[in-house]
Amino acid sequence: MASSSALEFTVRRKLAVLVPPAAPTPRELKRLSDIDDQDGLRFQLPVIHFFRQHDGRDDDPAPVLRGTIAAVLVHYYPFAGRLRELEGRKLAVDCTGEGVLFVEADADVRLDQFDAALGPPFPCLDELLFDVPGSSGILDCPLLLFQVTRLACGGFVMAVRIQHTMADAAGMVQLLGAIAEVAQGAPAPTVRPVWGRELLQAPLLNDDVLLPPRFAHREYDDVVDMIGAIAPFEFMVHRSFFIGWREISAIRSHLPSALNRKATNFEVITGCLWRCRTVALAPHADEEMRMICTVNIRGKKDTIIPVGYYGNAFASPVAISTAGDLLANHVSYAMELVMKAKREVDVEYILSVATLMAQRGRPHFAVARTYLVSDVTKVGIRDLDFGWGKPVYAGPANGGVVALPGVGSFFIAVRNAMGEEGIAIPVCMPGPPMDKFVNEMGKLMRPALADTFSKM
Repeated sequence: MASSSALEFTVRRKLAVLVPPAAPTPRELKRLSDIDDQDGLRFQLPVIHFFRQHDGRDDDPAPVLRGTIAAVLVHYYPFAGRLRELEGRKLAVDCTGEGVLFVEADADVRLDQFDAALGPPFPCLDELLFDVPGSSGILDCPLLLFQVTRLACGGFVMAVRIQHTMADAAGMVQLLGAIAEVAQGAPAPTVRPVWGRELLQAPLLNDDVLLPPRFAHREYDDVVDMIGAIAPFEFMVHRSFFIGWREISAIRSHLPSALNRKATNFEVITGCLWRCRTVALAPHADEEMRMICTVNIRGKKDTIIPVGYYGNAFASPVAISTAGDLLANHVSYAMELVMKAKREVDVEYILSVATLMAQRGRPHFAVARTYLVSDVTKVGIRDLDFGWGKPVYAGPANGGVVALPGVGSFFIAVRNAMGEEGIAIPVCMPGPPMDKFVNEMGKLMRPALADTFSKM
């Protein structure tokens, strides 16, 4: 089987078309929340689905999905509009009904020519998700782009690009789930979409005075890059780590028993990434290093987020340590800092972020000396069936959670070449430190000696 990293193929595309809602929709201006329109979310987020040929269907997926998208846009009509910027950099959707972009294409490649364990980075991604000229901005641009590419084997690829200010991962999967339901014959989505962006607006003390933020929110500090972790894309090296139950068990074997009992797999893996990345980058001992993780408040105790809400409903707390302390201490030190930051997030925390956004002009989170991870393993995108069976792969189309390479990674649910379920973690770093990073991760994914922590 050819390696997908070296795979090249030709894609023949039809001209992109706008798909408007299938029925008239309201013309109105809808303001985004103060969580939605922060600088760090003002980019296009790509996801991709790979489908095998379905024995029970021989129809063309492109017109079916195009018609389904039009039907679903009647319910999710803000996506058919365009973003405008109001006073104070506040974003709002002008619900014009203009529609979303749709591209139909064919590729002279078979699904089995990709690696058996599909995962980012994907070959020829810019061909499978074509950047239609003029479509990738923030203002006055389509908020969704779909490309359906038929493969030579009878399978197909559906790639989607969404404006992140409109939805987080859970909201995007809700929209795609609606398309999947209608594609299979449902008259309307089961989950009614809820706009509700006023729920995450900065709270006011009275009609025009904002309450002060209740938390320090050091994730939005101004930080200068002193160690060269942010480099031009062409100088970056891309690797993907698979972490299954064996790797998790090996990492946990290095931990003291008290931490092993209370730490989640996410916290364990994130602490490992943070420490290993710091070792690899070799910063000065007194440099502050940061680890940001996204925490969604859906489903949390006392949440204010209703079922059907598809906007951004997460905060990005930060763990901070000097490089010297990270390297001098056991990896459990990094994990405990991640746990403390992550578990601070609740409704009060996210409303405090909303206040900070309104007061400080919607700043970007800190990027320099920072790594950001987002766990999308539980959002359910792999379970969506558009009528051709569940996808071989469904998830992020690239490894980075932000537009800046080397700044973050997704945790992606995958099945490896041996059929084992686990997590893929794509990592992008400057070339020279990558080998050291791989070596450090390898050490932690080897089981510890039985008596390593007998004295802890």
